Amino acid sequence: MQDNEQALRYFVMAEKDLQAVSGMLDAEIFPVEVFEFHVQQAIEKILKGWLCFRGINFPKIHDLDELSSLLSDNEISLPEEYAHLLAFTDFAVTFRYDVYLDIDEEIDRKQISCNVASLFAYVKAIITAQQ
Repeated sequence: MQDNEQALRYFVMAEKDLQAVSGMLDAEIFPVEVFEFHVQQAIEKILKGWLCFRGINFPKIHDLDELSSLLSDNEISLPEEYAHLLAFTDFAVTFRYDVYLDIDEEIDRKQISCNVASLFAYVKAIITAQQ
């Protein structure tokens, strides 16, 4: 059953995570795992909002690949340009609760932030067009 109200809540929270991500561009202040946790959270909420809007049930999970697969199983394609964002799954739990000294600090935070914002805009445009 389509749940536009829940979808909207996910999108509001995704937007808050996007704001946090855009405010964490300085690697001197924000550790990479904190930045990437919020990246993962934004992506997760975008995908869950999309699933809610389409009336697709999903378990309480943080796995971005699994959420994307649920979309795909229901004939909804995540464009290839966003496929690399699914790699942020590990930042939901694994890298959040343990200290990892070998996390790649050489990431382009600004580009990642732009990519997630682009995904948000893409999904929002689809949903707006279908309302």
